[in-house]
Formats: sequence, structure tokens, C-alpha cells
Amino acid sequence: MSAQGLAVFAGVALVLMASTLHQVEQGHVGVYYRGGALLSSISEPGFHMMLPFITSMRMIQTTMQTDEVKNIPCGTSGGVMIYFERIEVVNVLKVGSVHPVVKLYTPDYDKPLIFDKVHHELNQFCSSHSLQEVYIDLFDQIDENLKKALQRDLDTLAPGLTVQAVRVTKPRIPEAIRQNYELMEAEKTKLMIAVQHQKVVEKDAETKRKLAVIEAEKEAAVFRIVQSSKLLEQETLQNISTIQNQMHLDKQRARVDAMFYEESQMASAFKLKLTPEYLELMRITSIANNTKIFFGPDLPTVLPLGFGSVLGSRAKHTGTTENENEDL
Repeated sequence: MSAQGLAVFAGVALVLMASTLHQVEQGHVGVYYRGGALLSSISEPGFHMMLPFITSMRMIQTTMQTDEVKNIPCGTSGGVMIYFERIEVVNVLKVGSVHPVVKLYTPDYDKPLIFDKVHHELNQFCSSHSLQEVYIDLFDQIDENLKKALQRDLDTLAPGLTVQAVRVTKPRIPEAIRQNYELMEAEKTKLMIAVQHQKVVEKDAETKRKLAVIEAEKEAAVFRIVQSSKLLEQETLQNISTIQNQMHLDKQRARVDAMFYEESQMASAFKLKLTPEYLELMRITSIANNTKIFFGPDLPTVLPLGFGSVLGSRAKHTGTTENENEDL
């Protein structure tokens, strides 16, 4: 074989090798068509071989992907045409559902199942709501309602294809209407500022009122404490006075009891001492102390008034004494 023939053979071999050997990326699976018919085999990520020229391979993503639906026209119930510039649908297809979904809807399954359904559901929503509802009132519910509607149809048409999230941008509306909405929003903003200012004023007044109430309660509490302190002081003084009076009364009672005891004891002692012998001794002692004897040649014959009785008494006592002495 000549060198030219070898070169031709090598070129054909390289072409056949390039057509036979192929690579499946990570996060994808490969599906194969032969003569336009979908084969049942699915290849995992990596290098694989296939028959050249008569077999073709398409990679299908099995990880999370985002489909962007752009410039969607939508007519409201009032006849106003608006446009959603972009709606993003985050979805994922399970590996086990790749073959049946691709068989029914081709490798570009997201066009009939995602793109076309977004157009349909969004127009259904807009046609049943006014511009005010679509643009303002219900705008925050569009993404959730669209997600539920898509998933409800996918559960029937393509099980295994799941919608994870839907993100909707603000629609584009006619310029004149947009300016009116801007003016309306400006007026709403002014109203909100006025309302907030009123709330601030009311809150400030409420705060001052509460501070006044707190101050009054504090003064009342201080007054009650002072009055309680004074009352406690008066009660303490009264208790001290009562104790002092009781002490004085007890002291006087003790002194009287002591005097009474002393007098009682003295009376008892006197009673014990008043025997006939003791009385006789006291009588003799008294006579001895009161008897006087006069000596001299001339005794006065004239005595002052009352002196005779005294002398007679003394003479009587003297005679008694002499008689007693005689008896002794």
C-alpha cells in the first residue's frame, strides 16, 4: 500500500473514531436516536461508543436548570395590553423520567411543557383580572400561582419533571398609565408620611402622658412612704410612752408593795413584842423617865395654874411608886 493510501486510511479511521467515541458531561445523561427512532438505552456521564453515521446522541440535563421565558404579552380584563419582560422557571428532571419525557416531548421538552405553559397560564391569569390587580394588588401572588399551575399539569403530562421556583419580573405597562401609577404612588407616599407623622405625634403625646402618670405614681408612692414612716414613728413613740408609763406604774407598785410589806412586818413585829412583860417594862421606863424629886427646906406654896395637877399627878405616881417599892 502506498503512502497516499495509508494517509487516506488513517483519515477515514480518525473520522470513524470521532463519530464513534463521544462524551457525556456531568449532570447530564445521553439518549440515542438511530434512524430517527429513540433507543431505549441511556448513558451515564463519561466516554461512550456508538455506531457512526446511523446513531446520534443528545445530552439531557438532569440537574437543576433555569428556563427564561421572555417578552410575554398579556391582556387584562380591562383590555390593556402589558408585557412581562422575563419569567424564570427553575425546574429539574429526574434521571428515571428522562426516557419517557424525551419520548413524548423530544429532547426540547421544556418548550411545550414550560415555555408554552407559561404563556398559557399567564394569559389566563391576566384575562380574569384588572390592570390594578395584575400590576399592584395580586402581583406578589403571580409567581406562586404560576408555579402551582405548572406543577399541576406536569404531574399529569410529565411525571418526574418538577418546578422548584418561578420568578416574575414587573410587567411593562403603557407609559401614560405608568405615569398615573407613579403619581398615585407619590400621593400614597405623602399620605403614608402624613400618617406616620401623626403616629409619631400621637406616640410622643402618649409617651408624655405615660411619663406624667409615672411621675404622679412616683410622687404618690413617695408620699405614702413618708406618711407610713411618720405613722410608724408615732406608733413607736406611743409604744415607748406606754412602756415608760408601765415601767413607772410597776415601779410605784413595787415601792408601795415594799412599804406595805415593811409596815406589815413592823406591825407583826410590834404585835409579837406587845407581851404583858414588855408592856410592863415600857410602863416602868416611862414612869422613871417622868418622875422628878425636889429637895430643900422651903418649897413654894404658890404654884402656877396647872402646876398643882402636875404635882398631884406626880405625887400619885410617886405614891404608886412607893407602894410598889413597899410591895417589893
